[in-house]
Amino acid sequence: MTEITIRPWGSYEVIKSTGNYKIKRIIVEPGHRLSLQSHKKRDEFWVIVNGNALIEIESSTYNLKYGESIQIKRNQKHRVKNTSEDKLILIEIQTGEYFGEDDILRFEDDYNRV
Repeated sequence: MTEITIRPWGSYEVIKSTGNYKIKRIIVEPGHRLSLQSHKKRDEFWVIVNGNALIEIESSTYNLKYGESIQIKRNQKHRVKNTSEDKLILIEIQTGEYFGEDDILRFEDDYNRV
């Protein structure tokens, strides 16, 4: 059984972690969003499996729903917001050279974690 990590915006659990990739199931509560952030050592690929997402990557925004996906390259500023009344669930696939939580560089945060 995997461990669930609680955050102010929702939660996540690591489904699989290897030296080459990490897969997470991320749940964002209605109306909440993650910090505007970037990563130096990994790329991310997000697949929406429930709810509606407003995704910011650099100066562009994307509205994604069930079955849609998007890729985020390392060093790109990005965030996701749940714009639905249901929980937003996304599967995050990380690839790169390092997958630790200390590879998060925050620029803006609704929960004062900058």
